[in-house]
Formats: sequence, C-alpha cells, structure tokens
Amino acid sequence: MARLTINGKTHDIDVEPDTPLLWAIRDHIGLTGTKYGCGIGECGSCTVHIDGQAVRSCSVPVGAALGKAITTIEGLAVNGVLHKLQQAWIQHDVPQCGYCQSGMLMALAALVAKTPRPTDAEIDKAITNICRCGTFQQVRDAVHNATRA
Repeated sequence: MARLTINGKTHDIDVEPDTPLLWAIRDHIGLTGTKYGCGIGECGSCTVHIDGQAVRSCSVPVGAALGKAITTIEGLAVNGVLHKLQQAWIQHDVPQCGYCQSGMLMALAALVAKTPRPTDAEIDKAITNICRCGTFQQVRDAVHNATRA
C-alpha cells in the first residue's frame, strides 16, 4: 500500500513502489488531466508538482513521492476558481490540440510561484514541454497577462 497526498487529499493505493507516479494518478486515483505522452520524461505532458517543484510524473516512482504534496492540473484551481494562468489560457486562446496543455500549465505555474513576473527568457526556459501546435507566443502573452493582474 502506498499513501499519496494529491491535491490535498490522502489516497491509499495498492501499487508497487516503482510504479510510475503517472499511472498511480491516472489509473488508481482516476485523475486523468495529467496526460501520458512519451513515457520517458521528455515531452512534459505528464508534469505535476511535488512539493511545489514541476516534475515529469512518468519518470518518478510512487515510492519517491510518499510523504510529499502532489498537485495535478485538477488541483491548480482552488475552491472552483481557476488559477490565474488557467484564466489567461482561456482569454488568449492558448489551447489547441490539448496534448501539452496540462503539463505546460503545471510547469509555468511552478515558475510563476517562484518568479511572479517572469521575462520572456524565463518563460522560454521553463517551457521544456513539447507543443505540437506551436502556441508559444500565446503562452508568453497569457503568462504576462496573468502576472500583471
């Protein structure tokens, strides 16, 4: 049994400690906003926060996440109010195919938590996620809009 704290709730799940966190989140807990992309930590579609750090959940074993606070895209909104980046995403029509969206939002939410008014260079450095639609300019605009508020 593994006890994980995800989005502020404790979940006891029956998985091996070396099970990728991504599969625990999706298959055992049922939070499907965190996406499977490449399975090797390259694309970023599975990005979640562990203790506030953006990490690729496909590359983190459940055993390494025990006792830590895990936040998924479903936990980014608080009390039904979208995170300021989620609101800006909608305002700037960032979503296209959706492949990268949850992972990119999680990566940038971690950036904005540490750097409240990031520059384009800081945003670009934080975006290690693959976006097949190429909406990087809309992403930058959305981040700047969200951090000005």
